[in-house]
Amino acid sequence: MSETTREQFLIAAEHLFAQRGFYGASIAAIAEELGLTKQALLHHFGSKEKLYGEVLARLSGRLMEAIDRIASSETDPADQLVAMVLAQYRGHRGDHDAAQLIMRELLDNEQRAAKAGNWYLKPYLETLVDTVLAVGATRDIGRARALALVYQLLGAAHYFAVSQPTLSQIFGDRLLGDTNACFEAELESLIRLRLGD
Repeated sequence: MSETTREQFLIAAEHLFAQRGFYGASIAAIAEELGLTKQALLHHFGSKEKLYGEVLARLSGRLMEAIDRIASSETDPADQLVAMVLAQYRGHRGDHDAAQLIMRELLDNEQRAAKAGNWYLKPYLETLVDTVLAVGATRDIGRARALALVYQLLGAAHYFAVSQPTLSQIFGDRLLGDTNACFEAELESLIRLRLGD
């Protein structure tokens, strides 16, 4: 299978996993979406779990590329953290499947968590925690509090990004547009306030 074909398969699988979750996306439905038989899909990926793992690895890779670029271009850890959280927010506003897949992975993972062999998003989260701990004002808060802070910040960004269709229906496009226009500034203020910056 060519790299381009494999990438197309992973994009289609990501869409179905985002829409239906791991348990709701059957091998048959994924194979049909990809124009394959179940046997061909299993031949290429081995199992639904392995395909899902590749989808998560691809998503994690994109997140890591973004924060690696930021880390190499920004020298101040507080500026890095702001840029990293805003990058995730912007990315997920533009890629609803990725945003939804992360939500599903966090919410639907209870049964698989005990036997998960690889936590694909862990390096991303650890990099953010390390960035928090590199900021002078939060250097001594410890990994547990730094992780709690990272989760709060990512949660605020992610929740708003993934809620766009619902917020549009609740408040209308005009108010949502106005809210979108000021959301990044509010998020940056929240991050800097918490960092004591």
